[in-house]
Amino acid sequence: MRWDGQRADGNAEQALLGLSGLIRSVRSPDFSGVTFHEVHARSVLNKVPDASRVPFRWTINPYRGCSHACTYCLAGETQILLANGRTKPLAELEVGEEIYGTRLEGDYRRYVPTRVLAHWSTIKPAYRINLEDGTSLVASGDHRFLTNRGWKHVTGAQQGAARRPYLTTGNKLMGVGRFAAQPELSRAYREGYLEGIGAGRGPADGEALDRIRSFSQWHGGARDTAVPMVPEEDWHKGFLAGIFDAEGSHSRGIVRISVLAPDVLDTVRLALKRFDFAHVVEDPGRVSGLRVLRLSGGLAERLRFFHTTDPADTRKRTIDGMAIKSGARLGVVSVEPLGVERPLFDITTGTGDFIADGVVSHNCFARNTHTYLDLDAGRDFDTQVVVKVNAPEVLAAQLRRPSWKREHVAMGTNTDPYQRAEGKYELMPRIITELAGSGTPFSILTKGTVLARDLPLLRTVGRDVSVGLGVSIALLDRDLQSTLEPGTPSPRARLALVRKAREAGLPCGVFLAPVLPGLTDSTEALESLLAEVADAGATGVTVIPLHLRPGAREWFARWLAEHHPDLVPRYRQLYARGSYVNAAYRRWLSARVTPLLRRYGLDPRSGGEERGVPGDEEAGWPEGSMPRGESEPTRTKGDQMTLL
Repeated sequence: MRWDGQRADGNAEQALLGLSGLIRSVRSPDFSGVTFHEVHARSVLNKVPDASRVPFRWTINPYRGCSHACTYCLAGETQILLANGRTKPLAELEVGEEIYGTRLEGDYRRYVPTRVLAHWSTIKPAYRINLEDGTSLVASGDHRFLTNRGWKHVTGAQQGAARRPYLTTGNKLMGVGRFAAQPELSRAYREGYLEGIGAGRGPADGEALDRIRSFSQWHGGARDTAVPMVPEEDWHKGFLAGIFDAEGSHSRGIVRISVLAPDVLDTVRLALKRFDFAHVVEDPGRVSGLRVLRLSGGLAERLRFFHTTDPADTRKRTIDGMAIKSGARLGVVSVEPLGVERPLFDITTGTGDFIADGVVSHNCFARNTHTYLDLDAGRDFDTQVVVKVNAPEVLAAQLRRPSWKREHVAMGTNTDPYQRAEGKYELMPRIITELAGSGTPFSILTKGTVLARDLPLLRTVGRDVSVGLGVSIALLDRDLQSTLEPGTPSPRARLALVRKAREAGLPCGVFLAPVLPGLTDSTEALESLLAEVADAGATGVTVIPLHLRPGAREWFARWLAEHHPDLVPRYRQLYARGSYVNAAYRRWLSARVTPLLRRYGLDPRSGGEERGVPGDEEAGWPEGSMPRGESEPTRTKGDQMTLL
């Protein structure tokens, strides 16, 4: 009753009217912030596309989305840096808009344009982060910012969560610091702009010409063309924007304004001084007497100039490729709980980050399978879990069809069937029973210890059909695991699951995946883990080196640069040809792992197969696994994607 009494409000259901077969949407206090959308599926036995290089043809995924994912969010008024050089409140961003993110290029992280792929809001407890330069950010405790010591959450772990790095007063955020407010298009600003662009030596074009026409029509009559005796601030902002559109340039990180007339030069300098813009006047030695005014300071000052004055010509405002390093005073002064819950927002971008009020901010990564359901690929994947509540009944009907050939079915190849929600819905026992009753062999790959509940059932049906179990364990280091696989059971808990499966008389292999070059591939690390795996009684091991597909590649590159920058050149070489590590490394890893597998009786030639490990074709384990050969690893959405 605790669960059934928590039906979601109508807004949640209305937002999902496009979700076929929706019965109801429910929330539970056991899953804070997560909505479960119970649907009646028309089909649950899914055929793998022929082009997919996996050793099985059929899968079952009773869940779409995962309740283990984290939530990241900021206050809606937070200003986001757009790709046109302007800013916009986070709450007002739209999917498809172009903004700035960052990307690691060579040894530096640089600003690059990216697009908003998803946008959502939630209500969370809010915290205020105060920085030395006066920047103040409001975010949830789960949000992450890039610091001089890597990505860090706003607060430490909440009750029951995995340990995680968080902001302290010893940290400095990365970026340029607080954005200046953009000017109001007041009458004084418009007059100043028209005066400034009119002081130029040539005709305006493009965006500047459009602004001239707009401002002239807006003015509605003759205007005072003289410089005011005591110009308003808005007039000076408009004048600087106009003269920059007419005579300004921005290249190689330098902002210049070329001026001929001495009176124009005086007006420009007075305006710059009013807003404390440091500058120098240079004489290029032209016969015309041309003077060039150059803005001093780094990227922070250039952005302050653009945001304060708002020139129309966005082509001159680009910061593409510029390094994010700056001298801004972005040390953390304090992190204060506001004591209230408030609406907070987040986005998914192509680069996995964005620039929030001058600092580099992490976002949620898209999960493309959720977009197939007309749900967004970011926040919805974490908090909108689709549950196929009729999966066992639909499966039973599909298995009764004369066309069903009782081919092997692999589960856990997309979303984990034993995520925490399975403890309530209990879909897997009935799915297992239907598969076994039809004589269909199957395998289950999981990181979830909920599987232990069904071991007695699996033992019983294993007498009638082939049952393969696989548990993924990438490493033993708890700190590294909590960073790479947040929200999952600990390595020790998963080893205990292997031991329970073996004690139940079931074959249970381990996916040692992914192996991280330079981090978890040392003889000591591999031997320690394999010794534990053997001691738990695993019937075999599949070793898979890290895959870095688009999305995972960018995320991991940023993580590596912050935490292990010395390894960046090596990874660049190992993954130079794409998503998969080069053949030389695969041969090297095979040579290193093979004797260890033999030593611990986990290699087929040392009795592994005799201990009950099904072959690749029978069990549905990913092909190309180490050390059985050097073929290209499978391109399946398997456990190697845990870095997302």
